Amino acid sequence: MRRPGHKTLLLLLAALAALFVAGCGGGGDETETTTPTIEEPAALTQDELIEQGDGICAEVNAAVGALSSSESEEAGSPEQSEKVANLYLGMVERLQDLGAPEESDSDFMNFSEATEQLAKVEGELKLAAEEEDVVGLEEAGQEASAALEEFQSQAAIYGFEDCSDEPGALPTPAGSGEATPGGEEFEGGEEGGVEPEYVEPAPEEEIVPEEEVAPETGGAGGGSEAPEPAPESGGESGGVGPG
Repeated sequence: MRRPGHKTLLLLLAALAALFVAGCGGGGDETETTTPTIEEPAALTQDELIEQGDGICAEVNAAVGALSSSESEEAGSPEQSEKVANLYLGMVERLQDLGAPEESDSDFMNFSEATEQLAKVEGELKLAAEEEDVVGLEEAGQEASAALEEFQSQAAIYGFEDCSDEPGALPTPAGSGEATPGGEEFEGGEEGGVEPEYVEPAPEEEIVPEEEVAPETGGAGGGSEAPEPAPESGGESGGVGPG
């Protein structure tokens, strides 16, 4: 019986090695990694963007107004400037988080640029306030004031109301007509809006004066009924004596 040759043994060993490698590699291919998909929120319409943006600006305007009128904070001080800058930086961040509307036009692009510029100068103002740089604080304050005016102007063009208001302005309450204390509009000055029912006054009872009885002027005898008290017409003088 012939023994297998050296060449045959090498071929068998190579085949076994190939099968071993294929078995190990096949197990790794079965493992698949899946990347979770994150759905981006739908873009807001222009009306939705204006409504939500005005809500943000109204809060910041009220906060800045309250801070400016606070007696504990000196106007133009580094502490107050830093707090105001933080409020506007937070406002810009929240506005940018709303994203672009479904249809972005040139008015929105101008508003976005004014928003970014406001964030830039407010950041510089905050830095100058933190370093208590008096000269830099004054220059940054002037730039921030101009940037805020431009922001308000572009906001008004796009359609915002509260974002175009001065700091301290509160949101306009819904319904601006005259109203009674109960909240109902009225007309003509009567409360409650209901005109009172007209009631015709009862006619006054006509008072007929009693007929005055003229006093008798002469004659000795009077009637059977005594007249009402009347001035004396007889007497010793001026009377008619008996015949």
